[in-house]
Amino acid sequence: MEQGEVAIGLDIGTTKIVAIVGRKNEYGKIDILGFGKAKSLGVQRGVVSNITQTIESIQHAVNEAETDSGLNLSNCVVGIAGQHIRSLQHSDYILRENAQEVITQEDIDKLVENVHKLVMLPGEEIIHVLPQEYKIDGEPNLHEPIGMLGRRLEANLHIVVGQKAAIGNIFSCVKKSDLEVSGITLEPLASAEAVLSEEEKEAGVCLVDIGGGTTDVAIFKDGIIRHTAVIPFGGNVITEDIKEGCSIIEKQSELLKMKFGSAWPGENSENEIVSIPGLRGREPKEISLKMLSKIIHARLVEIIDQVYVEVKNYGHEEGKKKLIAGIVLTGGGSQLKHIKQLFEYETGMDTRVGFPNEHLAKGARPELESPMYATAIGLVMKGVEFNEKNPQIPSFVEVEEKPDPVNQSIDEVDAKTLPSSEPSPIDETDVNPKESFFDKWVRGFMNFLANED
Repeated sequence: MEQGEVAIGLDIGTTKIVAIVGRKNEYGKIDILGFGKAKSLGVQRGVVSNITQTIESIQHAVNEAETDSGLNLSNCVVGIAGQHIRSLQHSDYILRENAQEVITQEDIDKLVENVHKLVMLPGEEIIHVLPQEYKIDGEPNLHEPIGMLGRRLEANLHIVVGQKAAIGNIFSCVKKSDLEVSGITLEPLASAEAVLSEEEKEAGVCLVDIGGGTTDVAIFKDGIIRHTAVIPFGGNVITEDIKEGCSIIEKQSELLKMKFGSAWPGENSENEIVSIPGLRGREPKEISLKMLSKIIHARLVEIIDQVYVEVKNYGHEEGKKKLIAGIVLTGGGSQLKHIKQLFEYETGMDTRVGFPNEHLAKGARPELESPMYATAIGLVMKGVEFNEKNPQIPSFVEVEEKPDPVNQSIDEVDAKTLPSSEPSPIDETDVNPKESFFDKWVRGFMNFLANED
């Protein structure tokens, strides 16, 4: 297995931490080599709130992935989200020394590097600089400037910014888990990689990734990222509302949401009841499914309203900026019953649920085809892309197979147990050739003790 082929995606979420090891096969699909998952204990709304607990959760997920893949993992691509993320538009340019030489990737890198020197708000740093359209010597709306001639190279850029402290905490947790960070990617961009088609990006689409702590939004048009946003609440606030509204514990409210919850209260009749076991010998609690759906519906409408504000901020209602492909839902929250219909009703936009199975190789594990793993699989795809550009950076160390001690001969064990430089405690003049190795060792050890006395 070649180093450059293997990539590791690490999704540090609010409810779970997922590590996936994968590589691209000859058909361009992702072969999953290893998978690990742990409950996320030290993350709130996408931001690390407890370093020790986060490290333990990362180590648990990574150890599972290492055991599953048979590899010692050395570096990974990490997803980042959280309420500290914001995005902005910016235009910048460079003047080239020789206008008669063709524009190369180095010129574009220089332009992006210039943007990284921009002064941000105190405590912020740039995560991504994503070029949108280019302009060469005043000629606008160019998507691929490489190979063209010109002196002034200008670009419209989408910049994603985050808090240095929050990003530093993620780096610190990963490093203390014995991994290096080879790349960091905004989570909605990773999810988009896993669930969106090129046709949807071209037509105009809004990706909505409903996670545990945040809802991430990424808008594409003409194949280019146009707008990103992080809404600071997700599936966990629905669980919290059920817990408070039904007076039950969090574990029960999460199970209720997943098994009986619906985003559409009209489908439940008043007499549909679910019984929850009481605490410590108390009477069971009866909960109306209609009331449960009303709680879920109320919170989801609030999330949808926030998503639609971002869509309007982009300018969807204007003719040229219309998102023809509508909305694609992904993330764990997208599995709620009737959520697709509620999004369509509230926004008037076509909606579908996005699954990452389209990019997985045949025979992949069925559980990884769930929308909740879209981000992790997208991070693996980003990792493959990174490795293709930087094949010299190792992603893993192959685990050496240790010889099975049961199958070793007595002479091999004896040679390892007693180094040749030390004299054997066994009296060679009084050795019975029919003695077992164990009897020899016991007798020799007794002689050794006698000599000590």
